[in-house]
Amino acid sequence: MTILNIYTDGACSNNQKDINAGGWGAILEYGENIKEIYGGEANTTNNRMEMTALAEALSALKRNGLTIRVFSDSTYLMSCFRNKWYISWQKKGWKTSGNTPVKNKELWIRLLELTEKHSISFFIVKGHVNIQNVELMEKEYNRFCEKNGQQFSFDEFVYITKMNNRADELANIGMEPYK
Repeated sequence: MTILNIYTDGACSNNQKDINAGGWGAILEYGENIKEIYGGEANTTNNRMEMTALAEALSALKRNGLTIRVFSDSTYLMSCFRNKWYISWQKKGWKTSGNTPVKNKELWIRLLELTEKHSISFFIVKGHVNIQNVELMEKEYNRFCEKNGQQFSFDEFVYITKMNNRADELANIGMEPYK
């Protein structure tokens, strides 16, 4: 069985400011087939762009029932799915544990609808890692394994990091028209 790997990233220059530029990028890898997608919007947030990257990647799929591995440097996005925060949000009427409204509710609902169609595993990757620095990569590999388990070899981790870095480049391309 072929596994679909999705590498995502979001970016936002002047995040948290009223006027900013956001971008998102995603890479879909199915066997030898690789598709890169990206886009952006004005006056957004980094979290929204991280979420949009995954939503757009899942929306690009032509069939349901796939086995998917998602790699992202967004701890917020990955933790929500890995720890199933959305379940308590839904029970509380889309309120956080602090009883405030969940931000980007409509995007979370869209993501939940899209993820329900597949079997998905979520993996946290450190962003912006210099893969040429062998000593750093060895440390990052150990951190990656602490967060995600031992299922990936060091060489696989280097490849995953390279693809995550490319998703970051795509997010930066996506934000360019909005700067």
